[in-house]
Amino acid sequence: MSHVDDCRLVELRTVYDHRGSISFVESGVDFEFPIKRAYWTYDVPSRASRAGHSHRRLRQLYVAISGSFQVHLDDGERQRVVGLGHPNEGLLMAPGVWRELHGFSSNACLLVLASELFDESDYIRERADFMRWVAEGRP
Repeated sequence: MSHVDDCRLVELRTVYDHRGSISFVESGVDFEFPIKRAYWTYDVPSRASRAGHSHRRLRQLYVAISGSFQVHLDDGERQRVVGLGHPNEGLLMAPGVWRELHGFSSNACLLVLASELFDESDYIRERADFMRWVAEGRP
């Protein structure tokens, strides 16, 4: 079973140069899961929220490649809020943790690197279903 503390901030490898900086990650080097899908979210209104779901198996790396936002984490027992706002840090997301994203700045862009291809059956989209799943031991 995953907990909010299993979601952790990681510093991304970065090369700083007078011409600009470059940050990068490598699957199997910077984190253990393969990257099978990448997507990004942008143009989110500041009062809007995104996510509002959990995954049964999917692992992800969240990176604020521009701007900032808050990631609200909940494992059914504990909650935690993590702010992302630097392109050289990421949040490793464990499966089995409810997540909601809020407080997007006007230029925010979230890059997500995912361990699996899209699979609707991996999502838990209703909070009540998530709480039942937690109570059942997250089978």
